[in-house]
Amino acid sequence: MEFAEGVPCWVDAALPDVEGGKRFYGELFGWSFDDAAGGEYGHYVLASLDGQPVAALAPKADGRLPTAWTVYLATPDAATTAARVAVAGGQVITEPVPVGPFGTTGLVADPEGAVFGLWQAGSHRGFGRLREPGTYCWTEVYARDKSVVDPFYESVFEYGVYDVEVGGEDFRTWSPRGAAAGPDTAIGGRAVLAGSFPAEMPAHFLSYFCVADCDATAAAVRRLGGRVRTEPFDIQYGRVAVLADNQGAAFGVLQD
Repeated sequence: MEFAEGVPCWVDAALPDVEGGKRFYGELFGWSFDDAAGGEYGHYVLASLDGQPVAALAPKADGRLPTAWTVYLATPDAATTAARVAVAGGQVITEPVPVGPFGTTGLVADPEGAVFGLWQAGSHRGFGRLREPGTYCWTEVYARDKSVVDPFYESVFEYGVYDVEVGGEDFRTWSPRGAAAGPDTAIGGRAVLAGSFPAEMPAHFLSYFCVADCDATAAAVRRLGGRVRTEPFDIQYGRVAVLADNQGAAFGVLQD
């Protein structure tokens, strides 16, 4: 697959126990795992579905770091994009570095601290499958102040934007530069941390995986030792839930 600039192209989870993560996600989504990268690349474990790459699991290098999923946005030049992040008021957490022949990656944050990755593809293009059960389908950033966050993303990636109400809340979708903005081209979006969200919850990204049955997936997460953070509910795009794995990494699921 080819991914336009600013389009989510990969996700990985930083976990204290990768073996436990493999058991959890292997049963939940039917993923298989390839440990071939070994120690040279930090024991990064590739997750596949029917032989195609869909995600990765990585051991946390520092116990103080969050146990979390990270979404990576495609860029033709990670160093240039990281520089734009800094100019627009964000933070470069780790400067872009090459990862062997696979590509170049860096970690950055928006002005409110929501962290995301950059990926400049080499031999690893990103997702091999999308928007089907057991694969990635969506990401959204939860922001406190949209007047600060919206200009940041629209400056860095030149997204086209489309405002819509989802579940009674203000929501903005993003479309790649040059595409007609709207539901048919949306690749992610911005929600607002308001209403029922705890006041101490920081700005963050939440990525979603497609499932065939949202309620059954929530029940499976409980059985596997995870938690249901938001019970399944219906929106205009399908049935969704917010879950956490057996180590605390949060993710969403969507049944369309």
